[in-house]
Amino acid sequence: MPELIQVSSKLIKKLIVPRIESSKKGDNGIVLIVGGSRYYHGAPILASMAALRSGTDLVYTAVPRSNVVATRSCSPNIIALPLPDDKLTVGSANRLLAMLPKKNVDSAAIGMGLSIAKPEALVTLIKRLKGAGTKLLLDASALVPDVLKEISGTDTIITPHLGEYRRIFSGEEPGDSENELILSVQTLSKRYGITIVLKGSVNIIASGGKQLEEKQEQQKFAAIKRTTPAMTVGGSGDVLSGLTAGLLTKMQPFDASILGIYFNGIAANLAYERVGLHMVATDLVEHLPLAMKPFDLIRYVG
Repeated sequence: MPELIQVSSKLIKKLIVPRIESSKKGDNGIVLIVGGSRYYHGAPILASMAALRSGTDLVYTAVPRSNVVATRSCSPNIIALPLPDDKLTVGSANRLLAMLPKKNVDSAAIGMGLSIAKPEALVTLIKRLKGAGTKLLLDASALVPDVLKEISGTDTIITPHLGEYRRIFSGEEPGDSENELILSVQTLSKRYGITIVLKGSVNIIASGGKQLEEKQEQQKFAAIKRTTPAMTVGGSGDVLSGLTAGLLTKMQPFDASILGIYFNGIAANLAYERVGLHMVATDLVEHLPLAMKPFDLIRYVG
C-alpha cells in the first residue's frame, strides 16, 4: 500500500532546502515559464512572479511576441523571451530553445494560458528540455494525452483540475468520491512514472512509480485540504505551478509538490484574512513571502 504522508509544519521544515551563505546568482535555481496566448496574457506572469517568490534566482518567461510588452511592463523582475507566433509551433519551440541561457535551466513549467498549434510542438519542447536535464511541470493546455509517452518514467509533475485530469488520461474514469480519486491518482502516477497533483477542495498528490521501483522505495501520497474556497478565483492554479516549479529546482518532485500546495494554501489563507472572498490571484503572490519566510533557512559554510 502507498505510504500516506501527514503534512504538518514539522514536515515542511524538514523538506525545506537551506540556502548556502556563499551561493551566487543561479545557484538557487533557474526556471523557465512557457505560457500565454492572445486571450490569456496574465497566466505566465502570475506563474513567473510565484516562481521568483519561491526563492529561485532567475526566471525566464517565454510568451507570444504580442504579449511581451504587457509582460515586461508588469514587472522588471521578469526576463521575457518573445515567441514568434501566438500559438506554440515546432518553429517557435526551437526558437525558444536557442534563446535559453548556456547554463542549464533547472526546471520548466509549461502550459499556463498557452495556445498550442499542434501537439508535435509541445512534444518537441518537452523532449528537448528533458534531454537537457530540465525537470518538468505541465499544467493547463499542456495536459493532453499526446505528452504521456514522452513524460512516462520521468517523474514529471502534472497539476490538473478534475476536467484536465479526465482529458490527459482519456478513457480513465476517476470516480467522484475522495477515496475513488485517491485510488485513481495513486494508480496512474505509478503506471506512468509521474507525480500527479490533482487540484480540488482536497488536493491529492502521489509520487511516480518507475524511479520508486528502481530505488525499491514505497509510493507516497498526500491529501491536503484547500484552505479557503476563495481559491476558486482564476489564476490561483498558475501561481501554484510557478511556485512548485521554483521549488522543483532544489528538490524532488513529490516534495516540491507538497510544499507548493502547502505554501499556496497558507498564502491564500493570509489573503483571505485580509480581503475575504474578494481575493484575486495577485493577492496570493503578494502573500507568498509571509507564508514562506518563517521556514527560511541559511546554511553557513566555513
